[in-house]
Amino acid sequence: MSNLISVTGHLCNDYIITVDEFPPVGESRRVVNRENYFGGGAANIAVGIAKLGGEAELISAVGRDFPESPYERHLKEMGVKTSFFESPENCSTAFMVNTTAGDQITYFEWGAGEAFARNESPKREFIHMATGDAAYNIGVAKNAEFASLDPGQDVKYYTKEQLEELFANIGLLICNNFELDIMSETTGMNHKDIIAAVPTAIITEGKAGSTLYRGEIEKIPSVAVSAVDPTGAGDAYRAGLFTAWKKGFDLADACKVGAVVSSFAVEKIGTQTNLPTWDEMAARFEKAFGELPA
Repeated sequence: MSNLISVTGHLCNDYIITVDEFPPVGESRRVVNRENYFGGGAANIAVGIAKLGGEAELISAVGRDFPESPYERHLKEMGVKTSFFESPENCSTAFMVNTTAGDQITYFEWGAGEAFARNESPKREFIHMATGDAAYNIGVAKNAEFASLDPGQDVKYYTKEQLEELFANIGLLICNNFELDIMSETTGMNHKDIIAAVPTAIITEGKAGSTLYRGEIEKIPSVAVSAVDPTGAGDAYRAGLFTAWKKGFDLADACKVGAVVSSFAVEKIGTQTNLPTWDEMAARFEKAFGELPA
């Protein structure tokens, strides 16, 4: 098996707005800060893997505003291999509104993301599906030797039948409790049954850490830092997880690497702004968990 980690899903332009508090309907609040960053779950993960020294491929949809853009140059500089579906629309765009207390509301413009639904699912050896069109993801999972799924916010658009087919064709499910609730409501299955429907599951729980289910239940603590922006924490976790797993780490140890990488991401605004190198991750890992596994 090769060392390539393929990631498919969104590439986005992220607009992050910070306010003191969310206003009631009909009222307004002062914008404390506004920034534009490289984003998109799949792109964040691929860049995170590359920054850690892993071999990453991004399979995504891009719009008319992508060629020769700063984002295109950024991916080349990071050494991320790319395979793109092209769309006459603009690139997908996310508008994230954060409060100074750390709460977040996100609005998403699909844009070029529509290209997933009209293109053939790729065939890859090891691939992570970071949200995206359900039918496309089913094809990806069926074509892959190993596929993992992060349903993300798009899970609200999946049907019961689509989720059940995905559960039957993936090796790993990664989600948070909010997404688990949506899948439970859609399928009529409780959390325990959904977890039992897949070979392995990882449920991320923010500051509470994450829980690994692979027959037994293993709790992975988070790494405490002074968080500035929660955006991209989950993507960074996945980048660390897959990079370490591909290096041969036990999955529980790979989850710890994910927790460490996630701790870097939240220290600065922007999903790709503060991703660590492998050596930077290792130094913090040893402080949090002890010696890094060989």
